[in-house]
Amino acid sequence: QVELVESGGGLVQTGGSLRLSCAASGRYVSRYTMAWVRQAPGKEREFVAGINYIGSSIRYADSVKGRFTISRDGAKNTVYLKMYSLKPEDTAGYYCAAETSSLAVTITSDMYDYWGQGIQVTVSS
Repeated sequence: QVELVESGGGLVQTGGSLRLSCAASGRYVSRYTMAWVRQAPGKEREFVAGINYIGSSIRYADSVKGRFTISRDGAKNTVYLKMYSLKPEDTAGYYCAAETSSLAVTITSDMYDYWGQGIQVTVSS
């Protein structure tokens, strides 16, 4: 069983920054591709960023390129999302997700096998 627990969300002003963390536990979790996916009220789920288990494959949504950075600490089984220059349109619930079968990062949210409970990020204008 895999458990993903997000932390670090909150309220920030436009132009501010936040760092989200996802602590992963479970067998083989260090071998999984990890991603951040967000969903705003009334909108579809959106892939934000993903990283494979060795860090050789990293992908970002166009909407966050240059502003967000994903990384992982293998020793701690933790994935981070550093968010800079935040905009009101970044407001959403952010979910950590794990994908168990591919070395490459997929941007298709439905391909992810395990999900955290989500954490809210609110950017005020």
